[in-house]
Amino acid sequence: MSTLTFPASIPSPNEDAEQLRKAFTGWGTNEKLIISILGHRNAAQRKLIRQAYCETYGEELLKALEKELTSDFERVVLLWTLDPAERDALLANEATRKWHSSNRVLIEIACTRSSKELLIVREAYHARYKRSLEEDVAAHTVGDFRKLLVPLVSAYRYEGVEVNMTVAKSEAKMLHEKIAEKAYNHEEIIRILTTRSKAQLSATLNHYHTAYGNEINKDLKADPKDDFLAALRAVIRCFTCPEKYFEKVLRLAINKTGTDEGALTRVITTRAEVDLKVIKEVYYKRTSIQLDRAIIKDTSGDFEDMLLALVGHGST
Repeated sequence: MSTLTFPASIPSPNEDAEQLRKAFTGWGTNEKLIISILGHRNAAQRKLIRQAYCETYGEELLKALEKELTSDFERVVLLWTLDPAERDALLANEATRKWHSSNRVLIEIACTRSSKELLIVREAYHARYKRSLEEDVAAHTVGDFRKLLVPLVSAYRYEGVEVNMTVAKSEAKMLHEKIAEKAYNHEEIIRILTTRSKAQLSATLNHYHTAYGNEINKDLKADPKDDFLAALRAVIRCFTCPEKYFEKVLRLAINKTGTDEGALTRVITTRAEVDLKVIKEVYYKRTSIQLDRAIIKDTSGDFEDMLLALVGHGST
């Protein structure tokens, strides 16, 4: 569920483009005007604004924004203005270049987008970087992470609701056996997590819990400091309850010593039009603090204002 709010009467893309041009001209940049427009338009509307701006002024809107804005505010506005698939392609490319600290970004994209959305991301990646996403992930990862991440970003999962319970029970048994053996990188674990539909995987994990008494992620916490086990848990959490996964990312980004602006920006820009309303509810239940209040406490200036616009601050 989206958290975006819109004006009672939305101007035409040409009018929005004209107002953005005004925000860039004169003495200083009018950041408030930029937020009032881009922070209250959906993906389709932003795309039309970009087209209108380019046609009218002969310049890409993103280039104009890059010249006018700086720091965390620039980052959130640029990510938000991108088409969702372009945004994911950019985030994925950044993650491949610093994979040791950013495999979670690849997991988020691979496991919380639909098969069609992930395919469009791969197409956007190819168009932007003249290479495939799979190629870059393979080139910049090693060992167990490569074994996990390459098939994850390559997947095109069945999206239906049909479930084979015989398969679910046998694969739950397989998962339990390999985890008991601490064979966490076993090809069968990776095959199940990277190929099965979300419905089938959910059935398998539910049977795992029923048959063996623990949720699988509890059994995968045998070594909390093991990065690969943490990645497996993230894959499972992204598939089974993404709203809880993203709530935790936000909570850690805000509650740690020094705000993690990158994680905060990534989650809000990628989930604002998807399920941020639900994530906000989970955040409140977990912390007893409204997300917008936490943002106000931990951020400032135009960066804060843009984030608040995207989370629907002040809306009923």
